[in-house]
Amino acid sequence: MSHSTTGLLRRGSEGVAVADVRARLIALPEGQLADRAGLEGAEVRSDLYDEPLERAVRAFQQQHGLIADGVVGPETFAAIDGARWALGDRILVHTPGHLQHGEDVRSLQERLNTLGFAAGRVDGWFGETTEHAVRAFQRAYGLPGDGSVGPDTLRAFTDLQRSVSGGSSTLLRERERVRRAGHSLSGRTVVLDPGHGGDDPGATSNGLTEAAVVLDLARRIEGRLTAIGVDVVYTRTESTCPSEEERAGIANQAGADVVLSLHCDSHDHVDAAGVATFFFGRDRASSWSPVGEHLADLLQREIVARTPLRNCRSHGRSWSLLQRTTMPAVRIEAGYLSHPEDAALLADPAFRDTLAEAVLVSLQRVYLGEDDTNQTGVLRLGDLRAYLSARA
Repeated sequence: MSHSTTGLLRRGSEGVAVADVRARLIALPEGQLADRAGLEGAEVRSDLYDEPLERAVRAFQQQHGLIADGVVGPETFAAIDGARWALGDRILVHTPGHLQHGEDVRSLQERLNTLGFAAGRVDGWFGETTEHAVRAFQRAYGLPGDGSVGPDTLRAFTDLQRSVSGGSSTLLRERERVRRAGHSLSGRTVVLDPGHGGDDPGATSNGLTEAAVVLDLARRIEGRLTAIGVDVVYTRTESTCPSEEERAGIANQAGADVVLSLHCDSHDHVDAAGVATFFFGRDRASSWSPVGEHLADLLQREIVARTPLRNCRSHGRSWSLLQRTTMPAVRIEAGYLSHPEDAALLADPAFRDTLAEAVLVSLQRVYLGEDDTNQTGVLRLGDLRAYLSARA
C-alpha cells in the first residue's frame, strides 16, 4: 500500500501507513477528533484499516471541512498532520516554498485578525500575509520585527485583550471589499479553473470526459464575461494539469476578484445526480468566506431555477483551492457524468450555454448587494447590460 501522503488508504488497507494514520489520530489533542472509540486497545490490530478507524477518519473529515468519505488521501493526511500542533508547540516562521501548516498557525491568524493585524484568511498556512501581520504586531508592541513566532511573541499575545469585537475582522473586511467595489463587473478579474486537464481526464462516463466538458463550459463563461469587460484568467490549458496549490497561486498572483472552479461529478451509484456548489467554510467564527458562501448560494439557486438538475445544495469545505486563495472561490459540481440524464444534459451545447448564463448572472448579483431585488432564474445577459447602463 502506498504511503498515505501520496496514495489512498481506505477500509481493508493494511500496512505501516495505516498504523501511522491510526497513531496520529490517537495523538491528536482534545477537540481535534470527535470519535476515538475503538482506535486502540489490546485487541486492536494497529496496521489494519478497520471500521473504527474509518469512523474516526470520517469524524475528523467532517469536523475539518473535508469530504467525509473515510478515505485518507493527501489532503486528509495533511489535515491530520497539521491538527497535532497547538500554538506554542513550535516556533513559527515563514519559509517560501515550504510553508508551515497546522492548527497553531490557524490560532495565530485568528489572534492577529482579532487584534487588528490583517493576517488574511484563517487557513492554517504561514504565508507572506501572515508574516507581515506578525511583523506589524511585533513592531507595535516593542518586539524585534523578525516575523517569527517564538516565546516572546507568544507571551505578548497572552498579555493582550481583544481589540475587535462583534464578529471576525477578516469576514467584515471581505464583505466591505465587495461593497466598496461597486456594482459593475466590468474591469474585474475572474479566474476560471476548469478541473483536471493534461493527463488527468477526471470523471469519464456516458461518452463524456470531465476535463473536456468543463473546459468547454469555461470558454462559454469566458465569452460572456469578456463581453461586459471582465478580465478572465485560466488556471490551465488543454495540455496542463496544475496542482490545487498551483491553481490557487495563479489566482493570487493575478489579484483576482473571484475564482470559479468547474467540475462534474461521478459515482458508482447510478442514482447519484444533481448540481452542488462549495465555498471555503470550516466554521463561521473565522475560517469561512461569507462572500464565497453568498456566491455559492446564488450559483446553486440560479442553476437549479434554469435547469432540470437536482438540487444538491451548497456546502462549506476546506479544500486546498478554496482555502489557499485570498479571494472568494467557489467550486461547481455541474451534474454527474455517471447519471444518464445529467450526462445527456451536459452533452448538449445549449445546456452548457444555460449554465454559463447562470454563472454570469450569479457573479453580477454578488456585486449588486442590497440593491439586488431580482427574481432568481429570470435575468439574462441583455438585462444585465441594460441595468448597468442605466446606473452608469
